[in-house]
Amino acid sequence: MKVILIKDVKGSGKKGDVLNVADGYARNYLIGKGFALEATQKNLNDLQGKKSSEQHKIDVEIADNKALVEKIKDKDVVIKAKAGQGGKLFGAVTASTVSDEIKKQYGVDVEKKKIALSSDIKSYGDFSAAIKLSHSVSCNIKIKVVEE
Repeated sequence: MKVILIKDVKGSGKKGDVLNVADGYARNYLIGKGFALEATQKNLNDLQGKKSSEQHKIDVEIADNKALVEKIKDKDVVIKAKAGQGGKLFGAVTASTVSDEIKKQYGVDVEKKKIALSSDIKSYGDFSAAIKLSHSVSCNIKIKVVEE
């Protein structure tokens, strides 16, 4: 019997897989426990529609991420900060601070989780950061910390 898995089943397959399994296993376990649906033409068409819809969402997200990257890649983000003697900052410049400054300076909203600093910035100078968006879309930006 052909079935469409609607949940991951250990040892059988992943959600969305179409399997050919024994009738008893299909009726008693997979369909009975809600792990699968019978592979009728309607259910197969629904599955195809869901897969194409998910792919479309991914394509749109990739396009949005690439547009965002084009706006900010290789740009300088200037951050003004106060420091004590020796140029050591009061506090630190974190990914959250960088995210806020990108929004102010370029009008682009980047989540702080997507900004990868090698470490928190605690002094004046030039630094770099990687912005890693979903689906392997990424870019680098330059951060300049200057005296306020």
